[in-house]
Amino acid sequence: MVPHLITALTGPINELEQRVLDSMPAIERWFRLEWMEHTPPFYSSVDVRNAGFKLAPVDTNLYPGGWNNLTPEMLPLAVQAAMAAIEKICPEARNLLVIPENGQPSSFYLSNLAQLQRIFNMAGLNVRLGSIDPAIKKNTTFELQNGDHVTLEPVIRTKRRLGLKDFDPCTILLNNDLSAGVPGILEETYEQYLLPPLHAGWPTRRKSTHFKCYEEVSKRLGKLLGVDPWLIYPLFDRCENVNLGLENGLDCLQTQIDSVLTRVKRKYKEYGIKEKPFVVVKADHGTHELGIVTVRDTKDMDALQERIKTLNKGRKAPHLPHDFMVQEGVLTQERVNDAVAEPVIYMMDRYVVGGFYRVHAGRGIDENLNAPGAGYVPLAFEHSTQLPQPGVKPGASVPNRFYMYGVVGRLAMLAASYELEATDPDAQDFE
Repeated sequence: MVPHLITALTGPINELEQRVLDSMPAIERWFRLEWMEHTPPFYSSVDVRNAGFKLAPVDTNLYPGGWNNLTPEMLPLAVQAAMAAIEKICPEARNLLVIPENGQPSSFYLSNLAQLQRIFNMAGLNVRLGSIDPAIKKNTTFELQNGDHVTLEPVIRTKRRLGLKDFDPCTILLNNDLSAGVPGILEETYEQYLLPPLHAGWPTRRKSTHFKCYEEVSKRLGKLLGVDPWLIYPLFDRCENVNLGLENGLDCLQTQIDSVLTRVKRKYKEYGIKEKPFVVVKADHGTHELGIVTVRDTKDMDALQERIKTLNKGRKAPHLPHDFMVQEGVLTQERVNDAVAEPVIYMMDRYVVGGFYRVHAGRGIDENLNAPGAGYVPLAFEHSTQLPQPGVKPGASVPNRFYMYGVVGRLAMLAASYELEATDPDAQDFE
C-alpha cells in the first residue's frame, strides 16, 4: 500500500525534501509566528500534486467533505485539533450544529457527516445535523452500510439565532460551500459563531485570490529555505467575464493559456525537464458546466472549442459570463497499486490531522483525478507520519515525504487565512 514514485526526476524533490527537513525548526517557528498574526480557517483540505520535480497544491477546500476517509489511527489527532479550535472560539461551548449540503445526500457524504459528528462528539460537544434544505421538513434518518445512522433535522430560525427543536447551539459549523448563494436563513446570526464565515463560500471566494495569497507565502517560505518558490507553487492567471456564447468569447482564455504555457516552458527549460507542459482551465469560483479542461497544445484548444459548441447546441438560456482561472498543470508521479494517485491533506485549526490518496486507474498523470471512478486509499502509515525522521536519506522515508506534504498543506492553509482576511466584509481598516 505504500505509494511510490515512478519517475527518474526525483533529484529536485529529494533536494527540496532535504532542505525542508534540515530547516524543520525554522519552518515550525515561522508557522508559529504566522499563526500569532493570522487566524487559520476552522478546517480545510488541500489537493497536492507531486511531479517528481516540484510539489504544489492545486486546490484548497474550506468546506472539506471526505472525513470518512481518515483512518481510526488519525482520529485522536482530529479530536485534539477540534478541541483546540473550539476552545479558541467558544471555550464554554456545549452544543454544535453542523449544516450539511443541500440535496439528496450520497452514502459517501452521509459517512462524512457521521465522522464529523463523531470527531466533535469526542471533543466534548453535543452535535446535531441541521439541514437548511427546504425539502427537509421533518427529522429524516439515513441508515449507513456499517450500521451507523445519520439524522438530518430541519433548522429553526428565530430572530437572531439558528437552532433545532430543543437544541440551541453556540457554534454553527458549515459543511456546505454555498455554491447556490448565501441563503437568508444564515445571515445576521450575530449571537452565534458561524464557521467558516459566509465570505469563505463561493459567492465571495475566488480561486485566483487564494493562489495570489499562496504565491506570496510560498515566496516567503522559499526565501527561508533558499529554494526557488516555483518548486512549491503553480503559476496561474485569470480571465474575467468570459462569455462562452460569443464568437470571440475564448480570446481572453487563449491569450492567458499561451502566456502561462510560455512561463511554464521557460521553467521546464531552466530545470532541464523533458515532460510536456500543460495548463488546467477551471472556474474561478465554484464549478462550471464546462468542467476542468486540460490544455497541452492547439489540438486541445480545438477540442475545447468543440466542447463549447456542444454545450451551446439547443441551449435556450444564454451563457452567463463567468470568471476562469488558467493554472499551471502539475503532473502527479504518485502511484498506488499502479493507479495514478494524489495526496489530499486534511487540517483542522492549524494542525495537519491526516489525509488519504485520491486514486484513479482511468486517468493519466496530467489529468484531474477528482472525477467519477476515483477511489480513496488511506495514507499508508508504516510509522508515525506526523514526526519526520532526521538523518534518513531523502525519498527513502514515507514519514519524511508526508511531513513535506504537511508543510505544503499548511502553507495553503496559511494562504487561505490571508485570503479570508482580504475578503472579510467586516474587517476593520486601521490604516
